[in-house]
Amino acid sequence: MEKTDSELIAEVLKGNSQSFEPLIVRYQPRVFATARRYARRENEVQDIVQEIFLKAFQKLSSFRGDAPFEHWLMKVAVRTCYDFLRGHQRNRESTFTDLSDTESEWLDRFAGEPKNREEDLVAARELLAKIMDGLSADERMIITLLEIEERSIREIAELTGWSLPLVKVRAFRARAQMKKILKRMTVEKYL
Repeated sequence: MEKTDSELIAEVLKGNSQSFEPLIVRYQPRVFATARRYARRENEVQDIVQEIFLKAFQKLSSFRGDAPFEHWLMKVAVRTCYDFLRGHQRNRESTFTDLSDTESEWLDRFAGEPKNREEDLVAARELLAKIMDGLSADERMIITLLEIEERSIREIAELTGWSLPLVKVRAFRARAQMKKILKRMTVEKYL
């Protein structure tokens, strides 16, 4: 019979570190899925996941059990991904205005016919990735949680530790910044 999260955590806290392994196995798919939303390269994703589980193991004594372990672990995951984004933002090498031909063509059609959004889905995703790269860590985090993961304002506040008004303000600013980046990309293409 499979042990519950609480039983495994209790064993780890008593010194049996091997009891943490079933927790890793149980939650690894969800943690990997979360990390993949914040990093593109698989080696970065693996590093983030490893960091998440390392932090979770090191901070396990701070888990109070008020909410399910999975919620606590996802909080650790989101904050670790946020740290990655901040570090990645400082070390970014490529510019977001270097558009491929397919992205450029899609942008032309999008600017001319915004209602026809289903064309060139691959180019649209690549363009979105470039726009996201142009955002600050805070902006990228809020857009990912709100728009991609479809989390509520309240959930985002709980995950990040930000207040509800701060989440709303950051979401508004992030969306405005995305519009500016897209507009700048369109203007730079024709200059």
